[in-house]
Amino acid sequence: MNITYSQNGDYRIPNIVIRKTKPIGHYGRLRKAYLETYRPVLFNELVLSDTLYEHCAEIDEAARNRMELIVPELVKRNGVTEQLKAENQMEWVRQMNACKAQAEEIVKAELIYD
Repeated sequence: MNITYSQNGDYRIPNIVIRKTKPIGHYGRLRKAYLETYRPVLFNELVLSDTLYEHCAEIDEAARNRMELIVPELVKRNGVTEQLKAENQMEWVRQMNACKAQAEEIVKAELIYD
């Protein structure tokens, strides 16, 4: 990897440009913020190798796929049915939101904050 430098007073500053490969979603942004705050060495390695956005996009896609698998399982396990939706829509919404929140916590623990 060829890095060019620019002179800034007595210092030579590397000309690093971060290119965005794909737009990153919610989970990708969470991963980027986590790396920047809690794993600065890994974050800097990804920036310098120009793979940060690619990494975050992969994490985002994996997290979305995992959510698509976990939410239906939790819905099934907790007995959230269309019959409940017909009987009491607010209760159905509450239970669906609880399932989604639980799935999101699992995904964050497995993929984002690891």
